[in-house]
Amino acid sequence: MRSICFYFQVHQPYRLRTYRFFDIGHNHHYYDEYQNRTIIRRVADKCYLPANQVMYDLIREYGSAFKISYSISGTALDQFEMYTSDVLESFQRLASTGCVEFLSETYSHSLSSLRSKEEFTNQVNLHREKIRKLFGVEPTSFRNTELIYSDGIGEMVADMGFRVMLTEGAKHILGWKSPNYMYCNAVNPKLKLLLKNFRLSDDIAFRFSERAWSEWPLTTEKFVGWLNSTNFNEEVVNLFMDYETFGEHQWPETGIFDFLRALPKRVFEHSNFTFNTPSELAEKLQPVASIHVPYPISWADEERDLTAWLGNELQDEAFGNLYKLVDRLRDCKDERILQDWRYLQTSDHFYYMCTKWFSDGDVHKYFNPYGTPYEAFINYMNVLSDFQIRVDRFCRSNNHEPLQAPEVEYVDNDNLAVGELPLNNVKTSATRKRSTVRKTGTTKAKTTKKVKATKPAAKKPSKKTGAKKSPAKKADTKSTAKKSKTIK
Repeated sequence: MRSICFYFQVHQPYRLRTYRFFDIGHNHHYYDEYQNRTIIRRVADKCYLPANQVMYDLIREYGSAFKISYSISGTALDQFEMYTSDVLESFQRLASTGCVEFLSETYSHSLSSLRSKEEFTNQVNLHREKIRKLFGVEPTSFRNTELIYSDGIGEMVADMGFRVMLTEGAKHILGWKSPNYMYCNAVNPKLKLLLKNFRLSDDIAFRFSERAWSEWPLTTEKFVGWLNSTNFNEEVVNLFMDYETFGEHQWPETGIFDFLRALPKRVFEHSNFTFNTPSELAEKLQPVASIHVPYPISWADEERDLTAWLGNELQDEAFGNLYKLVDRLRDCKDERILQDWRYLQTSDHFYYMCTKWFSDGDVHKYFNPYGTPYEAFINYMNVLSDFQIRVDRFCRSNNHEPLQAPEVEYVDNDNLAVGELPLNNVKTSATRKRSTVRKTGTTKAKTTKKVKATKPAAKKPSKKTGAKKSPAKKADTKSTAKKSKTIK
C-alpha cells in the first residue's frame, strides 16, 4: 500500500498599525487590532470552521483510515485565543479523534533558522509547549517556516530530537529524482525528510478554480487518476498546502469543499493509497537516499528559494537590524518586550517588502495591508526603531552596555508616495548616512546656533550687490525678518 500525507499550514500574523515617525519613543503599541480581529474572524468563518467540520465528518465516517496533519503557528494560536475561541475549540475537537497530528514549528513563523540557532531553538521549544498545553500532545515531526530547509537547518532540527521534517521537493535540488520517497538529511541521517509533491499540491491549492487551466475543472476522478499514474514503486505522495486554500483562496462557490468531501471515498474505492501522518511515515518508511541542500530552499514562488523574504535591500536592511538585537534580549525577562520581539520576527513583515511583482504578484498582494513594498519597509523600521529604544532602556536599567544610536532615520508615512522613496535612496548599512525627515512636503533643516559677530573689516563694494551691510542692520530689514543666514 502506498501513502498520501495530507498536511496543512495554519498561520496568521499580527499586522502592524500605521506607525508614524513621531510615534517613535512615545507610543509602544504596534498592532492594528481592528485588522487582526477582522481578518481572523473572516478567515475563521470562510475557512477554518467549515474546513474543520468537513475534516471532522470525514474522520467520523472513515475512522482511523483518514488521517491529516497540521502545523499552526503560535501567532495564529494566540489570535484564536484572543478573537476566535470557537476555532480553537474546533481544532481541539479534531485533536480528540486521534487521527490528527500537530507538527512543531517556530512560534512566530519566523526566519530565525537563518540567523540564530539559539533563537530558533527557543522559538521551537516555546511552540512545543503551546501545542502541549492546548492539545495535550508532544510533537515529534517538524516543519520550518514556509518549508525552509538546508543541510544546516536539518542538522539543528535533528539535534532538537525530531524524527522527521517536511520540506519542498524543489526541482533544482532533486534533479531526476522523485519527491515521492522518504529521504534523509545529508549531515544527520537520523532526520528523515518528506518532500512536497508541488505539482499535485498546487493543482488543488492554486489551479483548482483557474478556468484558463487546461485541466479545469478538477474532479476527484481526475485527481485520483493522476495519483494512480505515479510509478508503482513510489511510496508516498505528500500534499502540502495552506489551510486557507479551502474557502479563502478557493471560495466555496468553486466547489472546493465538495472536492474535499469526495476525495477520501474516491481514494479508498479506486486506488491502493492510504492516508498517513508524518510520524507514521517515519516509522513505516526507510530513506532511499540523502539529499544535499547547501543553500536554503522553500515552497515560495517559482524559484523555491528565499527571495520572497530576503531578495532586496529593503528586506536585508530590516532583517539585519532586527537580528542585531538577539544578544541584547538573551537575558530579558520583560514579557511585553519578549512578546513584541517574537511578533516582529514574523516572516510576513519581510514578505510585504517583496518587489517580485511580476510572475507572483497575486500571491504577494494577498492579505497585504500596504500599497507598496516601500510603505511596508518604512512602517516596519519605524516600529523597530521604537522597539530598539525600549531594548536600550532595558539594557541600561540592568547594567548592560547600551545600544548604539540608530544609524538611520526614516521619513514620516504621511507623505510617502510611490516614486518618492526610490530603492537607491534608502540609506542602508553600507552608506551609514542619516536621512532628513520629510514632513508636509518640505525638508526639515538642521537648526543652527546664533553666533555673535564682530564688526567686519571694511571692504570694497561688490560689483553685484553693492556695499555689504552690517549684521545688526541686516537683521532690521523687512526682507530678512523671516529668514536668517549663518555667518561664515
